[in-house]
Amino acid sequence: MSTGSAALPAPVHVVGAAMIPMGRHRRSSYAGLAVGPVLDALAAAGLGRERVRAAFVGHSFGGMLTGQRVLKEIGLGGLPVVNVDNACSGGASAVHLAARAVAAGEYDVVLVVGVEKLTQFGGGTLPLVTEDPEVRRGMVMPALYAMRARRYLHERGTIDDLAAVSVKARRHGARNPYAQLRSEVTAEQVLASRPIADPLTLFMCCPTGDGAAAVVLVSDRARAELDGPAVRILASVLHSGEMDLGARDMLHPEITFASARDAYEAAGMGPDELDVVELHDAFSIAELIYYEALGLCPVGEAGKLLRSGETTFGGRVVVNPSGGLLAKGHPVGASGTAQVAEAFWQLTGTAGDRQVEGARTALTHVTGGGIAGLDHGACTVHVLRAG
Repeated sequence: MSTGSAALPAPVHVVGAAMIPMGRHRRSSYAGLAVGPVLDALAAAGLGRERVRAAFVGHSFGGMLTGQRVLKEIGLGGLPVVNVDNACSGGASAVHLAARAVAAGEYDVVLVVGVEKLTQFGGGTLPLVTEDPEVRRGMVMPALYAMRARRYLHERGTIDDLAAVSVKARRHGARNPYAQLRSEVTAEQVLASRPIADPLTLFMCCPTGDGAAAVVLVSDRARAELDGPAVRILASVLHSGEMDLGARDMLHPEITFASARDAYEAAGMGPDELDVVELHDAFSIAELIYYEALGLCPVGEAGKLLRSGETTFGGRVVVNPSGGLLAKGHPVGASGTAQVAEAFWQLTGTAGDRQVEGARTALTHVTGGGIAGLDHGACTVHVLRAG
């Protein structure tokens, strides 16, 4: 699996980022959620809205013309607006498309928005496409990850590993003013929380909610006109899953292995050079699986890496300093853009109480969608470097 599209043909820089605290914003519209981050990201970049030449807007459940509904509220009309639905990878896919457009010389200044309002569904699991044969038989995302967790317990680790991921996430999230869950928990509290899908408990699952994030991407030429900090996107990968109706290895997400491989090759670096990783931890088992898929440790040693303390503050590579989806929340279409915003803050030394000391390189990773026959529907990986 390779698209050959990981390397960008020209430099692309992130020069501004913003988001709202993730949570339950029941009275807000999609536009109401996103307008604030859009204006704040432009202000952080030192750019007026008139400089924006195109916008890419990620969401999953916003309906038709979500981006246009957001941008008209701030008087941004006439420019190209691309709405991106790629399940949980929608916001990250929007960043990917924007980065490709800037690198190709199509635009100097591009706005990326990720926005989602999950409280519209009133709770429960997210609706999936009913034409999918597995969905018709009752498949939901907690069940899928529960099967992965059960396989992990059978082959490699213990329930304590799953609890430890959630404890770390909530400890990190307690430092993040944008996180939906900002209280620390103990392993005992994680294990005692309400069962969701055996062996997963409530505190091993990300909260649903609403949220929005925005980032501003610019070319070298536009970057030269600005005085503020910037982060360069070294690689941008977007893969879809490959069809396989046979038995799958539940602990080997091939789409992430392939995406990470292509991203490292394009960036000219390896996983041992990363300081920060924001990965898709919608359920606690996911973090353990993705440690291995992203090359942070050898296959079979995810539990060992977690227990070593090397993935928290003071460790070799801090995974999800934001609290990840488990603590920050997972407003589906917004999450990938929010990851890039977090990477920007970490690499510019502006992440506040959750700052990773001396962070120079970061990777963001998000997967999207459960479809019969596919490992995942989409996977987006970005590698970024300070300066």
